[in-house]
Amino acid sequence: MSRMHDFGGINLSLLDDVLTENARFVLDQGRQITKTPAKKIALFTCMDTRLVEFLEPAMGIRRGDAKVIKNAGNTLLDPNGGVIRSLVVAIFALGCEEVFVVGHRDCGMAQIDDADLEQRMIERGVPREAIAALEPSLKVWLGAFHDPAANVVRVAEMIRANPLIPRSVPVHGLIFDPYTGRIELLSSGYAESVR
Repeated sequence: MSRMHDFGGINLSLLDDVLTENARFVLDQGRQITKTPAKKIALFTCMDTRLVEFLEPAMGIRRGDAKVIKNAGNTLLDPNGGVIRSLVVAIFALGCEEVFVVGHRDCGMAQIDDADLEQRMIERGVPREAIAALEPSLKVWLGAFHDPAANVVRVAEMIRANPLIPRSVPVHGLIFDPYTGRIELLSSGYAESVR
């Protein structure tokens, strides 16, 4: 992709490249896929770029097979926030029958320095007052953690315990290696689910 100068924070060249690539992509599509996931899976994972086009194939998931929810570090902070809302929709409106929480080794959230991040935010024009007004604090709001595997287990337990998620829905915890593609089971939701 070609790059042009930055115009007030917007790189028009990258936008043009994306739209051009999209036009080519659309010409190659033919298979219609419904909004209902074929494998009835809801997958909650990290937004790490190393997982794109790598995690799903490693799990045998193709386009149309699963509902995929991503955020930084596959963290869950608000028991009724966006992740739970997405899971409720996936389960009740779209027929998902199992939830997979998939973290990964070498996760950037495990090394995040909230003080350094705060300084970067301020340098880019975010007011200190806006950061100070965050409730919970920036560190808690980020969901920073030091152990990706422990985070997966914690998040899977939080989802299982949420009263909006039926006890009949197994919630599994897995950890993924972003270099080899290997997946390890940390917690099976079958033992916890009530059928």
